Amino acid sequence: MCMMKHVKSTFQYQGLPTSLERITRLPEPEGVSSSSPSRTPSLSGGFIQEETPEEPPASVRFTEHFGGLHTVASAGFVAAKVNMLIKEFRIVLPVSVEEYQVGQLYAVAEASKNETGGGEGVEVIANKPYEKDGEKGQYTHKIYHLNSKAKVPDLIRKLAPKGSLGVHEKAWNAYPYCKTVLSNEYMKDNFSITIETWHKPDMGDQENVHGLEKSKWDEVQIVDIDIADKNSIHPKDYNPEHDPAIFNSVKTGRGPLGPEWKKELADNPDCPHMCAYKLVSVEFKWIGLQTAMERTIHKIEKRVFTHFHRQLFCWIDKWIDLSIDDIRRIEDETKAQLDEMRENDEVKGLGIDEN
Repeated sequence: MCMMKHVKSTFQYQGLPTSLERITRLPEPEGVSSSSPSRTPSLSGGFIQEETPEEPPASVRFTEHFGGLHTVASAGFVAAKVNMLIKEFRIVLPVSVEEYQVGQLYAVAEASKNETGGGEGVEVIANKPYEKDGEKGQYTHKIYHLNSKAKVPDLIRKLAPKGSLGVHEKAWNAYPYCKTVLSNEYMKDNFSITIETWHKPDMGDQENVHGLEKSKWDEVQIVDIDIADKNSIHPKDYNPEHDPAIFNSVKTGRGPLGPEWKKELADNPDCPHMCAYKLVSVEFKWIGLQTAMERTIHKIEKRVFTHFHRQLFCWIDKWIDLSIDDIRRIEDETKAQLDEMRENDEVKGLGIDEN
């Protein structure tokens, strides 16, 4: 029978210590036959079935421990390459593409204030026009400060050193096309979220508006978001003031949005409509964690998109008469307010959803 030796070691991956338990196969003692299979106690307290001589030996096996998450990798600490997870979120709204440009910017300013307090939230670093390679628009750089248990999943807080959870958001808004890139200074090139958005005057029925190669487009998962579907949000997040199913706009007469609102909207030539096509590419290059974390981040993005657009529509009477100049003034005022709110207000806004 083959004897097993238990060796525990640590190594550094992207600066974080990872505990490894390694099982190595030792030479068999003289006089002990390996011609028949046997069972050997495993690290988990059960048994592992050893291979017969005809089977290739599992000579080295690693088990990584990241908190409560366990994954198995091959020898040499090299994980198989996994393609990044890409999804396209489609959000249909009863507003025009032109109206949405103002509504989106207004809602971003308001939502930022709703998420800032207790040392957390949004810090605006830059907000200025840009022009590059014939493209013109507005460039913004923001930092999302995250610290509390209410905002960060336990797994991430256990892995990341204190003070390393700030997320930098850089956005190039060349409306109706926008590109946003989120990164983290600690993980550097090993983490990124890229959101590319086209705003189109349709009902979300265009395919491949981003012009991806067919092989890449075939891997993209399509996710339709219905802003009027109350079941799409967690009960603890529900706010009747942000419910399109009961909201009615005084200034535009739009809403409430019933169960068949999309069909009714498509058949109504008197009401504008549009779709935001958000192509989200998430890359989290961390051995053993990539797939789980990319799925978690996509879940968070869907939640953010859903809440944001429910609010945007229900705030329509506040922004429908504003101009871009009005928006720039509001953005300047909001920047100063956010700095004060981070220092003086309590933690607020959407918490994590562990479901």
